[in-house]
Parts: sequence; C-alpha cells; structure tokens
Amino acid sequence: MLRPTAKKVLPLDNYRLRIVFDNAEERVFDVAPYIQGAWYGQLKNKAYFSRVTTDGFTVVWPDGQDICPDELYSLSYEVNA
Repeated sequence: MLRPTAKKVLPLDNYRLRIVFDNAEERVFDVAPYIQGAWYGQLKNKAYFSRVTTDGFTVVWPDGQDICPDELYSLSYEVNA
C-alpha cells in the first residue's frame, strides 16, 4: 500500500512542518534532523525554510530540497493525537 502524499504544507516554529495529506490527515513532521551539510543546511535560514511548498506528492523548497513522502508520513505525528 502506498503512503499518503502531501497536498498542503505550513511551516511551523523549530523547523517543523504541518502537512495535510491526501487522506485528509494532518500531521507534524520535524525537519531539524535533516538540516545538515551544504544542501539541506540551507534550510537553517528560516526565511528560506518558510518557502516550502508541495508538488502534489511531497514537500519541496525552491532549490530542490525535498523529503521522501514515505518518511514524511511514517515519521510524523497526528496533529490531534
């Protein structure tokens, strides 16, 4: 079974994302552990981090950083859990 995909994203404090998936679940994902090295290190800039969008499948940033949709779903927690 395929994991749900990201349909809407809202950046939160402390490098977290509130994501609405195509199954109508709202979940929070912590991006902080990913912010390392030159490529993902750009996400440390809060203005840049807040430019996150969805491509109908996963979350993406302007320079191409993204996170696997399976990870987004399986490593996030429900908003109202």
